[in-house]
Amino acid sequence: MTRIDSKFAALKAEGKKAFVAYVMAGDPDYETSMEIVKGLPGAGVDIIELGIPFTDPMADGPTIQLAGQRALEAGQTLERTLQMVREFRTGDDETPIVLMGYYNPIFNRGVERFLTDARQAGVDGLIVVDLPPEEDDELCIPAQKAGINFIRLATPTTDDARLPKVLTNTSGFVYYVSITGITGAADAQAADVGPEVARIKAHTELPVVVGFGIKTPEAAQAIAGVADGAVVGSAIVGLIGEGKSPAEVLAFVRSLSDGAHRA
Repeated sequence: MTRIDSKFAALKAEGKKAFVAYVMAGDPDYETSMEIVKGLPGAGVDIIELGIPFTDPMADGPTIQLAGQRALEAGQTLERTLQMVREFRTGDDETPIVLMGYYNPIFNRGVERFLTDARQAGVDGLIVVDLPPEEDDELCIPAQKAGINFIRLATPTTDDARLPKVLTNTSGFVYYVSITGITGAADAQAADVGPEVARIKAHTELPVVVGFGIKTPEAAQAIAGVADGAVVGSAIVGLIGEGKSPAEVLAFVRSLSDGAHRA
């Protein structure tokens, strides 16, 4: 079992839903980002999604695009992102960390080297948004063999014919994208999400967590109520972009996690 598997098992035993927080590694700089990441578990975060900054983030809206630009300008690299995980692991060996990003930086490093380094650093899962199931031999299957979960996205346009293909080789959890479009673009609606989560769960035993368009504690509670957990990214990253202190960011994260955990 990976840390992700263990976390969901523990939450299920407690009758709780998962709260997943996304932040961009190195935004606005390494030190500030590291302070926020280290504070996330204490703010009620069950799983951390750590964004790998990339120059052409096609699935991301302006908020996360700008976060990636700030991180890159501050000198963040894939290696420094792995170093953040290593540093985090010196004080926390339980909270799962999922790296989320695009294939290009991983390809440039070399898949085998990347997986070895990621595993040794303490990475538990990968979300690589531009690798479809048809490319599983590139990274997905090697990652699973290395003991790292490969988490796939399902969307409102993933129909019943496509869904089994998407779920093949997926592990850890399924990330359901609640809206069509880019991150931060619209608000998620539990009434729309609930039937879609049920449809996915009819095809898999994996937990289904929902992200995109969750911006408030009330929304986190509503979405977690119809899924196995909720993911918040743009709303948190937006505060970092406004220059809020780590303490202010983490207080907001605490309000979101409290909402999800009330579900």
